[in-house]
Amino acid sequence: MVEAIKAAYVFPGQDSHSVGMGQDLYVHYASSRSVFDEVDKTLGFSLSRLCFDGPQEELRQTINVQPAVLATSVACLKAALEASNNGLPAPIFFAGHDMGTYTALVAANAISLSDAARLIRERGRLMNEAGQRTSGGMVSMSGLDIETFKNICFSAGAEIAYIDAPDQITISGTQESLTKARRLAQIKGARRIIPLRVSGPFNSTLIEPALERMRNAISEFTFNKPSVPIVANVTGQPLTDLEAIKEELVSQIVRPVQWQQAIENMIARGVTTFFEMGPREELTKLIKRISPGAQVFNISSAQTISEITRWRRG
Repeated sequence: MVEAIKAAYVFPGQDSHSVGMGQDLYVHYASSRSVFDEVDKTLGFSLSRLCFDGPQEELRQTINVQPAVLATSVACLKAALEASNNGLPAPIFFAGHDMGTYTALVAANAISLSDAARLIRERGRLMNEAGQRTSGGMVSMSGLDIETFKNICFSAGAEIAYIDAPDQITISGTQESLTKARRLAQIKGARRIIPLRVSGPFNSTLIEPALERMRNAISEFTFNKPSVPIVANVTGQPLTDLEAIKEELVSQIVRPVQWQQAIENMIARGVTTFFEMGPREELTKLIKRISPGAQVFNISSAQTISEITRWRRG
């Protein structure tokens, strides 16, 4: 029965962005419109216009794309709740991929939307600043087991940034180390070796110059105990303690995202159904690869919300 569903709401990171995201939600749902309007007012410029119309080069800048994906993901959540009259299965966990953790905190009423928008824009600024000093980047790879990928990183001097699925990772490093890692991965038979369009080697020790400033930035904001546990990126474990959550937000900028572990831990604790709230279907695809038996729904547009509403009505 639908009532017996144990659900988790998950929120994507900045790689899920695209020009046009959230626009149909803004048009069709008052709750989504209020999200974008609030973030625009908070940041003092039309982030919504950047989401809807681009240009792509400006949208994908770290300082813009992080609050943009945050706003769009919260808008997806609000629209889904509005359309279903709050009839979605209540989550027992929230989880976000990398910066999606901030969206999870908003969803759990642990931080206000306005504060999250300000904080994540500062996060983007600090990470971008640290990244520009290294001339590094990130590369997504798939098709090999995790131990082989770890050995490739060790040999190349790169670092694992995301462990997303049993055969998919993203690595960070200097351009020299990434070039070497790509060559080694090709020799080993890796598939889909894709450089990411990011401004630095995020989720690696190369971003450490931003660590203390990030800690200081977080200390200036008010956090509340989350209404639902937040599953951490760094450990994959559920968090409710505020100090532990703040430490997660600091350390995640230099530590790898353990997404596979986070999903597996939620499933081990009874989750059968995942709702991805955010543009595109990045996490939906990853979850199906981690656990083919899991039920996964993507909520990214008015059309997908209509499909969810029909599903709930049977």
